[in-house]
This record gives sequence, structure tokens and C-alpha cells, in this order.
Amino acid sequence: MSFFDTSVAEIVKAVQSGTVTAAELVEKSLAAIAEKNEEINAFITVCSDEARARAKEIDALSAEQKSTMVLCGIPIAVKDNISTKGIQTTSGSKILKGYTPPYDADSVERIIAAGAIIVGKTNLDEFAMGSSNENSAYGIVRNPRNTNAVPGGSSGGSAAAVAADMVPLALGSDTGGSIRQPASHCGIVGIKPTYGMVSRYGLIAYASSLDQIGPMGNSVEDCALLLSVIAGDDRRDSTNARKTYSNDAFSSVKGKKIGLPAEYFGEGLTDEVRAIIDEKKAKLVEAGAELVTVHLPHVSHAIATYYVIATAEASSNLSRFDGVKFGHRAEGTTSLIDMYKKTRAEGFGEEVKKRIMLGTYVLSSGYYDAYYLKAAQVRTLITQDFENAFKECNLILSPVTPAPAFMIGEKTSDPIQMYLTDIYTVSANLAGIPGISVPAGEVNGLPVGAQLMAPKWGEKGMLDAAKIIS
Repeated sequence: MSFFDTSVAEIVKAVQSGTVTAAELVEKSLAAIAEKNEEINAFITVCSDEARARAKEIDALSAEQKSTMVLCGIPIAVKDNISTKGIQTTSGSKILKGYTPPYDADSVERIIAAGAIIVGKTNLDEFAMGSSNENSAYGIVRNPRNTNAVPGGSSGGSAAAVAADMVPLALGSDTGGSIRQPASHCGIVGIKPTYGMVSRYGLIAYASSLDQIGPMGNSVEDCALLLSVIAGDDRRDSTNARKTYSNDAFSSVKGKKIGLPAEYFGEGLTDEVRAIIDEKKAKLVEAGAELVTVHLPHVSHAIATYYVIATAEASSNLSRFDGVKFGHRAEGTTSLIDMYKKTRAEGFGEEVKKRIMLGTYVLSSGYYDAYYLKAAQVRTLITQDFENAFKECNLILSPVTPAPAFMIGEKTSDPIQMYLTDIYTVSANLAGIPGISVPAGEVNGLPVGAQLMAPKWGEKGMLDAAKIIS
């Protein structure tokens, strides 16, 4: 039986008591990666030597030292757009192949201090731009539940690594659903925290006002534990809210009002997914919660708003990748401008180029007011929709995606259909509120998740309800 068949908290207790060693856990994780990664392609980089060395350090600690580490000896995967000192960090792009950061992200510092052991960096859509993990320069990722299906994106590698039992926990990042959507498709739990709860220091930026690092794991309890580690004060991130998350015991939802957005249960949602969400509604009612209908009148514009704002920010953020400071540099160039052009043409994939061009367009003179400014105004309206809804309810329940995971290659020729897979998730990023995906059922053998969203800093109540429906 795998060590990962039990909770992370139980594994930690075993390491702290000496029943299990960190070295044994690492070897089990590395063996699973060696067996499964060739087919699934969840990892870009496997840190075998570093993980074994770190495990020896953990095992050499005293019982008292281990007792303070809430992730003592736990193998963990880190999405490859999160900086790890001395370990290649590519963001799924050719332009950063071979780049080794000189520093750790704040979230990485925190998991290391808590005793976790990084075993590898996970594959992703290049610069987190995608919903299927088909856009990586290092190959597509396959869904462990059906290797002909996508795992979701952009944190598909992290989701697949957990779902395939290669690691019990992983870090992902969520810009428009990139933790919750792959968690749903792979049948695991994924949390997008309130914007500002987890430091973005060390996260390679896609869209700075939307990006947020979050936990992925096999259970609500495991993800809550990891969230309590990575949340907190970091003065290096000007958007950090200096909030913590306390991993307290779960509470009842009796008397809580659960909002059902009318706009999320209309056209586009498959009957099979609707039936699965109906089962979760019944569970919440059985636990003493009350269901109420709420309205989010502007969320029909969320996808368009998201892609204007996200691409605009991406066009600015990705301008730093020019071949001068780090990463790939084109050979045989004749001038500085020629080097810029060829480096970016060679280094960026098609989806990234498409989004940079779109973002540059919406920010250009003559179009800024028509597109970017208008999107910023609609974003405010969407935020207000959620604020008004939460005056009528404590939490919102919805699908994560309209349907289960689609097959590899099914939507690559139709970008609009690809973008619409995030229709239920992007609004949480635009509004800055927390969301969670929990396994809810299956359709034709493929997992389907249920999503809960809460007001800003409402993670505790959200996780209480998630525990009940998981």
C-alpha cells in the first residue's frame, strides 16, 4: 500500500515518530515518477539528488525539531513557473530552458521550512497560458484517469502528479481557473486563495492582478494544511495582504446560506454535470444549509473581460524575456533589434505569441479606451455582482467546468471553445475571491468537480462546506 493512501497529517506523524523515514517517502515518490512520468509527462524536471539529500537532512533532525514541521518529510511537486533556487525553472517555455533561479519563491521557502521535500517541477501550459496543458514546450500532459484526455491547465502537471500518486501535494498557480479546472478534470482538490493571501514573490508573472499560488492535493484536509503553510506576510510582494490561514478544525454549515448563481446553471452546462452538482446541493441541505438563488448579471462578459485584462498584463510582463538578461538567446543576429526579434520568435510558442499580440493591441493608442479601459470597468461590475450576492448568501456553489475533460487535440483548432472551458472559474480571479474544486462524481469514467466560492478571506467557511461535499 502506498504511503499516499493516508492523509498528509498522518504521514507527517509517522515521520516525526520515526515509524517512517523521509528517505523512504522520497524513494517511493521517485519510483512512482520513474514508472509513470514517461507516459503522463507531469514533470519537466525531477530533482532526485536534491530530494535525497534533503531527506537525509530531515531524518538527521531531532524529534523536537521534527515536531515543529507540519510537512515533515512530505514529497511535494512545484509548478515550473514558481522559482526554485538552483533548480531549473522554465515556465513551460523554450525561452527559459536551462534557467536556474538564484532565489526561492516565498511559497517555496515556506514549504521547505515546514519540512517538505521538493521532488520535481511540474509541466504546464507555457507561461500558464492555456486550459489543457497542450501548450508546453516540453510536451503535452496526459490525464492519469484517461491518458487520451487532457488533464486541464495550466496547472495540469501538478494535478496529474497528485492524481497519479506521484506526490501527495503540489503547488499550482491560478490565473483564471488554472488550479481548479485541472483539479476537477483529474479528480483531486485544488484551492485558489483570495488574491493577496499567498505571496506572488517568485511566481513568474502571467497576469499580475489575477495570478495566485495555491495548493493541490487528494483531500480538503491536505490542501487546508498546505494553505496554512504558504499563506502569510511577505514584504517582498506589494500585493500581499499579510493575512494568514489557520488550519483549525472543520465546522458545521448548519444555518449557512449557499447561493446558486442562475447564470451558472443555464445553457452550456451538460445534463450529467448538472446532476452531479444537484447531488452536492442535497448534501449541503442534509447538513443543515439553506439553498438560495443569486444573480451575477455581468458574468456573461467574464471570459471577454478576462482575456483583455490577462493578455494586456501578459504583453507587459513578458517583455522582459528578450535574450539579454537570462534564458534563450538567438544565434547569428546582426543587431540588438534583430536579436530581440529572433529570440522571441524562437523562444515563445504560438499561444504565447497570440496573447502577447492581443495584449499589445488592446493597450495600443486608439484602442486602450475601447478595450482595456472597458474591460477594467466590467471587472468592477463583476466584483460588485459577487459583493451583492454575498449579502444574500455565505457561499456560492457552482460547476467547475461545463463538462468533463475533453480529448487531447479536440479543441486545439477552436480557441473560443477552449477559452469557454473556464467560463465558471475566471470570475473568481477577476473579483479576487477564493474558490475550491472538490471531486464530485464521474461522467463516462472521467472526474467532475464541484466549485465553492466565498467572500474575500472566507477560506475557512469555504473549506468547511468543501469538506462536507467532498
